[in-house]
Amino acid sequence: MNIAFFLLPKNDVVAVTLDSTLRQTLERMEFHRYTAVPILGRDGVYVGTVTEGDLLWYMKNSAGKVTFETASKFLLRDVPLKMDIKPVSIDADMEDLINLAKVQNFVPVVDDMGRFIGIVRRSQIIEYCEKFVARDASVRSNN
Repeated sequence: MNIAFFLLPKNDVVAVTLDSTLRQTLERMEFHRYTAVPILGRDGVYVGTVTEGDLLWYMKNSAGKVTFETASKFLLRDVPLKMDIKPVSIDADMEDLINLAKVQNFVPVVDDMGRFIGIVRRSQIIEYCEKFVARDASVRSNN
């Protein structure tokens, strides 16, 4: 099966750029109730994923320089990312996608130039697999 079947396209994904401020990032995450969002470079290339933890640790380790009030003066490009959320190519097979989804809540999807084109949510993969489990259970109960 092609992973494009599961793709939530870029236009429907909340993402930030390296030039976003900490405050903008925090507000977007809060508004959408996400704990992590993809980061894109100016050219649309997937750079990484920032988590709430990354932002909190950055603020904690700033020796009081970064507070919510001053967060609009600091750029996301300066925040170290603790987790290495790996993307998958749109041409990848399902096994690659599932292996990443086992350890990530979502899997960023990139084209052959590394440009971000969307995400696959782990919940979508589980829902898809659930249909097969239910169908298999139904077949066994009818036998």
